[in-house]
Amino acid sequence: MPAHALPHAPGTSPAAPDHLATLPAHVAHWARRTPGRRAFVFADHPSPGLRGSHRTLTWQRVDVRTRAVAARIADTVAPGERVALLSPQGTEYVIGFLAALTAGTVAVPLFTPDLPGHADRLAGVLADARPSAVLTTSAAAGTVRAFLEAHDLRPRLIVTDLVPDEEAGDRQPPVLDEQATAYLQYTSGSTRFPAGVEISHANVVANARQALAAYGADTLRLTMVGWLPLYHDMGLVLSVAAPVVRGLLSVLMDPVAFLQRPARWLRLLSDHPGALSAAPNFAYDYCAAVVTDEDKAGLRLDRVAALANGSEPVRPETADRFHAAFAGLGLPADVHCPSYGLAEATVFVSAHRPGQPLRRYALDREALAAGKALPVAPGDPAAVLLAACGEPVGQRVRIVDPATATVLPTGEVGEIWVQGPNTGRGYAGSERQTRETFHARLGRLPGHWLRTGDLGTMLDGQLLVTGRLKDLIIVDGRNHYPQDVEGTAQAAHPAIRPDRLAAFAVPVPVTGAVIAAESAVVVAEHARGLPPQARDPEEVAAAVRAAVSARHGLRLAAVLLVPPGTVPRTSSGKVSRTLARARYLSGSYEFPERGTS
Repeated sequence: MPAHALPHAPGTSPAAPDHLATLPAHVAHWARRTPGRRAFVFADHPSPGLRGSHRTLTWQRVDVRTRAVAARIADTVAPGERVALLSPQGTEYVIGFLAALTAGTVAVPLFTPDLPGHADRLAGVLADARPSAVLTTSAAAGTVRAFLEAHDLRPRLIVTDLVPDEEAGDRQPPVLDEQATAYLQYTSGSTRFPAGVEISHANVVANARQALAAYGADTLRLTMVGWLPLYHDMGLVLSVAAPVVRGLLSVLMDPVAFLQRPARWLRLLSDHPGALSAAPNFAYDYCAAVVTDEDKAGLRLDRVAALANGSEPVRPETADRFHAAFAGLGLPADVHCPSYGLAEATVFVSAHRPGQPLRRYALDREALAAGKALPVAPGDPAAVLLAACGEPVGQRVRIVDPATATVLPTGEVGEIWVQGPNTGRGYAGSERQTRETFHARLGRLPGHWLRTGDLGTMLDGQLLVTGRLKDLIIVDGRNHYPQDVEGTAQAAHPAIRPDRLAAFAVPVPVTGAVIAAESAVVVAEHARGLPPQARDPEEVAAAVRAAVSARHGLRLAAVLLVPPGTVPRTSSGKVSRTLARARYLSGSYEFPERGTS
């Protein structure tokens, strides 16, 4: 139990029986045990205010609505067929997801076609998933229908909020096989085109229990507060699966409402003692930068239980800035929980425990590039600062040499391999990729291991994530982490928009060489609202080149300053270095300053 929460400790309550192996079984359990207790609240913000209007569902209503929509699904498609969710954020999304599972179909959590910049991704995923039916709401039905017709997609459309309660009837839902696929979780696509991970009923229940234990919600009656999209793995598990497994209240808001006024999120944290929430690095920095003193009036953050940060890697300075901005509202210093996970493991792998000081590590940059985690003084100019992502819960983690598939000693950097009941079944429709990623063998250790593609190390029993294997920039035989280069670049000139830039490697043909050498490129958005003289491309490029050369010994082949919104991002908000690289190589960035050497 977090030490800071002792004066305001949330109540405890019995957990659901261990034999319940699916989310629908948990919904039925809580509907019987606590029918009138609040289950889900959606905070809608149609006006500029902070509080918004709330729509509430009790466990009884969740059960009735889930069974009614499940009956309609069962009358429309066969068990095992795929059902895509193209609903707005809110309680209807939750009902649709749970109903698809209850009906014995395979849910495909997606988003409405009006999500800016992601129409092509949605069309591609739908073509890959081939759903037999699509769930949406009456508010979004017109947009969804037009999108499906425009892309020559013809699944049957079910408008969930128009399904009457009476369809629940006395029909008994099918008995679910806990090892069968419950849903396809499409990866964010930060390093390649999104792939559908098959998550079984047992996987998601196991991962929900692991996350609950990591953040202290397995015994305490915490409240989940979330704005992360429900089609995102972390949003789905923390805001839907975990509260369903534990019988907790889940308070939802729309990601757009957060982006418009981030203080709305803080208001929900203040209004719900014992709040557990999650957000990426940028959200904490965003709050610290834009929430005004007027917004802070009346907020109490002394009862926040845990704030997970699922970025890779997690920056300790982000937690420091957020705490400095809101310590005056009572925010405890020990609620920050750097976490690590990925869709292939359902989502959660490891986390720092709430109630403990952040574990910070300053590592030598040159040694880290060479594969060694060598601690140095925090003030060392050659230091890379990382926050530890704690210890795994209910699963095993090893740091492995990806070339030899052997476990590396403590303090060496390698690929993170995971094994546990939360590891997904594989990639839908791709046996080769499934074998390569999900069926790795590790010496004489039993069972299959999941190759995450992420780089990290273990120090003092703590997992430190250092980057992505596929994103690593290798120039002249030296390794450079792109997020490290990006951090240096964005600090080099005030015109660069924070967290809206990509560093990546590109081939450089060498005369007479058998293979091309590689060099590095930085593509960065300029901040909004700057006059041309404040964002001179040559001036910015010169500053970035000088900073990256001095700090990393890396000569950049090009530095491009591009307009806001042109560095591509995934549906979960991460910069897609792979797509940025593809756009660069295809010549899509047609700007005068290419910074060639």
